[in-house]
Amino acid sequence: MKKRLFAALIAAAATTGIAAQDAVFTYFKYSGNDQRFCRTLDAQREFYNPILAGFYPDPSVCRKGDTYYLVNSSFAFFPGVPLFESKDLVNWQQTGHVLDRESQLKLAGQPVSGGIFAPSISYNDRNRTFYMITTNVGSGGNFYVKTKDPRQGWSDPIYLPKVRGIDPSFLFDGDGKAYIVHNAAVNGKAEYDGHCAIRLLEFSVSGDSIVGDPIEIVRGGTHVTERPIWIEGPHLYHVGKYYYLMCAEGGTGQQHSEVVFRARKPQGPWEECPQNPILTQRDLSEQRPDRVSSTGHADIIQDADGHWWAVFLGCRPYEGDMYNTGRETFLLPVTWKDGWPQILPKGTAVPAVVQKQKLAPAANTLTGNLTYTDRFSGSSLHPRWVFLRNAPANAFTLSADGLSLHPAKGSVRLREPLSALFVRQQHTAFTAETELCFKPTDSRQLAGVTLFQTETHHFVFGKTILNGRPSLVVRRCEGAETLIASCPLPDADAPLCLRVEADGRYYSFYYSTGADAPWQTLAKGVDGANISTARAGGFTGAMIGLYATQDNK
Repeated sequence: MKKRLFAALIAAAATTGIAAQDAVFTYFKYSGNDQRFCRTLDAQREFYNPILAGFYPDPSVCRKGDTYYLVNSSFAFFPGVPLFESKDLVNWQQTGHVLDRESQLKLAGQPVSGGIFAPSISYNDRNRTFYMITTNVGSGGNFYVKTKDPRQGWSDPIYLPKVRGIDPSFLFDGDGKAYIVHNAAVNGKAEYDGHCAIRLLEFSVSGDSIVGDPIEIVRGGTHVTERPIWIEGPHLYHVGKYYYLMCAEGGTGQQHSEVVFRARKPQGPWEECPQNPILTQRDLSEQRPDRVSSTGHADIIQDADGHWWAVFLGCRPYEGDMYNTGRETFLLPVTWKDGWPQILPKGTAVPAVVQKQKLAPAANTLTGNLTYTDRFSGSSLHPRWVFLRNAPANAFTLSADGLSLHPAKGSVRLREPLSALFVRQQHTAFTAETELCFKPTDSRQLAGVTLFQTETHHFVFGKTILNGRPSLVVRRCEGAETLIASCPLPDADAPLCLRVEADGRYYSFYYSTGADAPWQTLAKGVDGANISTARAGGFTGAMIGLYATQDNK
C-alpha cells in the first residue's frame, strides 16, 4: 500500500506541482509522556502548570470582556508572536499569529535568538483597540501593531525611534493618557555589567506617536547597593491610588526573579516592595520534586470576578540547568497585602497543579500529556507550525497526499532560507513520528526530521545517498557534526516511517519500511544535551522540524 502511495505521488507530479525530488510527509504525530502530567485532575477546578508547555516564553496577557488574549516571544521564527484566546486563563486556543506577513516581520540573516523579543499585548477600552508592542532586535527596533479584532489581522508596524532598548509595554490609563515603559541603558556611564534602567515615555493615542522625551524612572533595580542586573520586561499598572511597575530582574537564568515598585504618579518617585522579589525559585534546592527554575518576566491581570492572576515564564530542567523544552508559560494567583502584589512567597516552589474556580469545560490542548496528529489535508497549516526566519518562496504544498516540502539550498547549519517546518518540543519525554516519501538522487539531498536549537546544536535524522546507496542517517551537531548511525535502505522507492523518542537527556531513533514492517532501531540513547538551552545558548527551546535540503554536505 505504501509503495502504491509513493508511486501515485510521483505519477501525480505533473498535475499537482509535486516534483519527484520533493519530500512528502503524509502525517506527523506527537505524543507527550511527562511524569509531571501523570495525575488525575478535577477539570472544573484544577489545572497543570505550565499552562503552555514548550517554548512559549515572555507571556503577556490582556482582557476584553470575558475573553483573554495572550502572546509570547517568537524570536527568529515566522509567523511571529503566537496569539492565544481563553475564557478562563487556563484553557487556551491558538488563533494564529500577530505578525503573519513579511511586511510586519523581517528576519533574514538573524540568529535564532534574534528577531522578536518580549511582545506585550494591551486593550485600550477607550478606542476599543488592541495593541501589541515589541522589539525586532535585528530589523527596525521597537514598534507596535494594532487591530479592532485580533482574528482579522493586525496593522503594519508603526515604529518608535525614541524607544531605544527592548521590552516596551503600554499602559492605557483611565484618564485617557497612555504611557510606554521599556528597558534601556542607564543614563550616563554604567557602573557594572548588567546595569540597566527602566524608562517612561508618554504616548499620544490619537497621534500614534511619542510625546516628549523619555525619563529614567528606575536605575539598576532593587537593593541597588547589591548591584542588581538586567532590570527588564517592565509592565505598568494603575491599581487604586498607586501605579505599579513590575519588572524582571537577575537575568534569564537561574537567578531570574520578578520585582515590583509603586508610585503615586507614573513619573515617580518610586518605592520598592519590601518583599522583593515577589517571584523567584533561585533559593530552593535542586532536589525538590517537579522542579521549575528561572521564573520571572511576569504580567498580571484582574479577571472578570475581581481576582488577580500572574502569567510568567519558567523552565523544567531534567538535570542541573539543562532543559530542552525552553522557557514555558505558567499561571499563579496573585495576592495583595499592604498595598503590594505577591505572586509566590519566598521559599515556595511553583506547584505542578493549581486550583482555580470556573474553569471552561474544554480541555487545554497546550499542556498535559497531549497527543495530536496532523495529516496536512486542509487548505492551511495548523498555527503550531512555523518557519525559521521568513519562508522561501513556494516552500511547501498541501494536498490530499500530505505536506510536500520543496528542498531549498539552505541547511540547518546556515542562516539561509530553509525548507523546514517546525513545531515545539513540549515535553521532556515524548514520541514524534512521521511518514516520508522521498527519492534522493545524490548525496547533497536529504529529507527527514531535525531536532533543532541552533545552527551549531541540532540533530538530523533523514534519508539521503551515502556511499552511493539510499541510506538513513542520524547526525548530531554540537559545534562539530558527528555521524551517529546509518543504514542502507533496501528499497529506495518505499515510503519510510521515522520515529524519535525522548526520555529526558536521551533520544532514540527508529524507522520502519513496508506496510506492516516492524520498527527497527537506528540509534538508541543518544545524548540530547546538545539541544538544551544551557549547551546551545540563546533564549529558545528545541524545535522538531520536517526538513528537506539540497545542501547535505
